[in-house]
Amino acid sequence: MELLSVISGSLSSSCFVIILRSISVMSTERPKRPSQRVSKKRSRSSALAETTSRVLIRPPTAADCITFLAAVRRSRSLHQPWVSPPNTQEKYGHYLERHVSHEHWGFLVIHKDTNDLVGVVNINHVICGNLLGAYLGYYAFAPFAGKGLMREGIMLVLDYAFRKMKLHRLEANIQPENKSSIALAKKCGFVKEGFSKRYLKIGGRWRDHERWAILAETFKRPPDFP
Repeated sequence: MELLSVISGSLSSSCFVIILRSISVMSTERPKRPSQRVSKKRSRSSALAETTSRVLIRPPTAADCITFLAAVRRSRSLHQPWVSPPNTQEKYGHYLERHVSHEHWGFLVIHKDTNDLVGVVNINHVICGNLLGAYLGYYAFAPFAGKGLMREGIMLVLDYAFRKMKLHRLEANIQPENKSSIALAKKCGFVKEGFSKRYLKIGGRWRDHERWAILAETFKRPPDFP
């Protein structure tokens, strides 16, 4: 019902189609058997309660489309060549569709005082069974990079992943030249495990990546977390 309420707003016609497509996907999705998926004791919307004194995390919605795309446009110099976030209404719609499954979880980091989009943290390719692991991706939006806000957002997502999703391991793959993202991973407790040559295709080129990982038992939950 929350998605339906935004249709009467100021979104464009193409974004309207995307919203309907996302609603269709969410309404037809069938949950997997409990043995095949991560803990679902709390719904994904429970991430709304995850906050620090400065930021909160929550799932993206169709209502965020215009604001999200504006943040991407003003952050081009910050993102290139490290990441290629959705930059059209169609791509944003695909992003929403992808992150309604149990294998992909998307979180927006929101500034509590201004309600601005600080950045994005994604948990991708969740694997259950004996692994209970996934991949973590993240990027900030201008002008919020380098202010400690993304670290708070990532720590909230890690806490959510380990305490509520019951994951055991998260891996972040980062290009060696992306010093700021590597520094951020270190501050969040990630440890370098290895190097993968020509690992991911970004911006039309296969790029080398370093593998950084964190385990549930090594994650240090900040004492001021709720």
